[in-house]
Amino acid sequence: MTTEPISATRPRPRPRNRRQLIVEAAGRLFSERGYHAASMEDIAARVGISGAALYRHFPNKYALFAESAHAMADRLVAALDELPPDAEPADVFSALIRVTVAHRASGGVYRWEARYLDRDDRRQLRAKFARVVGRVTEAVRVTEAVRGAEVVRATEAVRGAGREVPLADEQLRAVAALGAVGSITMHRTSIAQRRLEELLLACALRVAGAAPASVGASGRSVGVSGRSVELPVLPVPRSRRAEILAAAVPLFARDGFANVTNGQIARAVGLAPSALYRHYPGKVDILAAACLQAAGLLSQAVDRGLQDVADPRDAVAALAATYVAYSFEHTALTSVAEAEFGGLPAELQRPLVQAQREHIAVWEQQLRLARPELDPRQARVLVHAGFGVVVEAGRSLRWRDSPEHRAAVTALVVGALGL
Repeated sequence: MTTEPISATRPRPRPRNRRQLIVEAAGRLFSERGYHAASMEDIAARVGISGAALYRHFPNKYALFAESAHAMADRLVAALDELPPDAEPADVFSALIRVTVAHRASGGVYRWEARYLDRDDRRQLRAKFARVVGRVTEAVRVTEAVRGAEVVRATEAVRGAGREVPLADEQLRAVAALGAVGSITMHRTSIAQRRLEELLLACALRVAGAAPASVGASGRSVGVSGRSVELPVLPVPRSRRAEILAAAVPLFARDGFANVTNGQIARAVGLAPSALYRHYPGKVDILAAACLQAAGLLSQAVDRGLQDVADPRDAVAALAATYVAYSFEHTALTSVAEAEFGGLPAELQRPLVQAQREHIAVWEQQLRLARPELDPRQARVLVHAGFGVVVEAGRSLRWRDSPEHRAAVTALVVGALGL
């Protein structure tokens, strides 16, 4: 009996889950490069198919981007739907963490969804995430039995003083805890999966059970250490180059870098579009300048915040209060720097990557001094979780700046870090 040789040219069988493979590859590429920098050809190459084969599944890049954005939300909703209605908070968070960690490489797509999805897709996606937030909020309420009447007393004290109560306390903590979980999609710290899931679960539960923050009697936002936060201010634009940068940042924040034209920026400062090139070689150089400005302001703020702070726990609290204050004060600038960084060319990213590493190293060092049981990777994951808390809690508060909002978010960050 002879066996017919397999021809080298015989086509490989088409995988049944090719569409899913395409969505996964697209999500990873969108997360790495951003919506506009990722091409259909690059996505096809990641999957190992031709461009023509890719277009048989998706008519255009937007359709693929939209499905990538919906995929994670659908997975989260499905994971929660499998749980019983009375599931413990730990079970709820564990289900969400497993999904998020499993699809960590594609989760960064949500940095761009608000800018690049159309109205209907945004509405559908928000409805799905609202279901997730609602379920987590119900789970957070379970922790009230442990905390007793603490929330009631603290909330009444703030309300009685005539100050703003930002959101239903459970909802703010739920959103913040989700921010801690989702933070893993925004960095590449390598850590064993089981260890990572345990770390994120403990972090999310701490945020879910965090007590409301108090606010200084003066009404100024204070950190957990009791220190007020003094931020550097944006310099007054005194040159045409500075005016262009100041005009471009809010446009990038509102519409997304790729959607803003040189003409829009030029009109904002009363110039002809061609005149921009006398000050910046291209639009991407304006973006790079915005990112460098954000990094510089944050570095100055950290230096000020850590002045005369000797105790590591106070130092971590000061870092948290500083980062929260910076995020509320410079919302547009930080939004642009975080969301659009991936679209910069490699040569423009290098100084920013170095600045990011130096900033995180300061947090990591102080957190490990305050919590010696943490190794460097665990500390780094928790630092990023703290950043995720700020982003999602700030968004929920619509970045409305007040001492109460800053204090509440700072307390949640400190809770995420385990202090």
